[in-house]
Amino acid sequence: MSDFKRYFTGYPEQIVSQVIQLIDNDKHGAYLTKKYPHAHTITNDKSLYTYATELKKRYLKNAPPFGRAAFKKQGDMVTNALGTHTYRMQGKTRKHDLAINSDLLCAPEALLKALVVHELAHFKEKDHNKSFYQLCCHMEPNYHQLELDLRIFCVLVTQGKNPYLDFNRKHH
Repeated sequence: MSDFKRYFTGYPEQIVSQVIQLIDNDKHGAYLTKKYPHAHTITNDKSLYTYATELKKRYLKNAPPFGRAAFKKQGDMVTNALGTHTYRMQGKTRKHDLAINSDLLCAPEALLKALVVHELAHFKEKDHNKSFYQLCCHMEPNYHQLELDLRIFCVLVTQGKNPYLDFNRKHH
């Protein structure tokens, strides 16, 4: 049995079995690159801030002000989180900050979007409850599939097999 089953806790057993079979047969990289052939071009904190701000403007017009956005090294992608949201007081204003795991610098845009949507949803909903996931799906209708694919991407990164590393080196 794969060491990566913990990455898929909470998913139906049938889906977990299919994903683990992909991983055990070393076909998870091909699965992702067929589905998402290219990496995104958001390669610095400024462009991440712009990207996240555009999503926030489109879907969370009344959410609290957005502070910073940055790519950060955050350790193990699943255990220590892919992204974090924090807030701080600046005068009387509450500012939300967004930190995205730097391993997502070389990833498909759809997977980065899923994570940014997840962290933005925390601006309104602190807990992972029904309202939280409804908000994620409002911002990205394919959110649940993207979250699963993001976890498969995490396995590849943990194994040192990120197929998108070469894409970003060639295009930047």
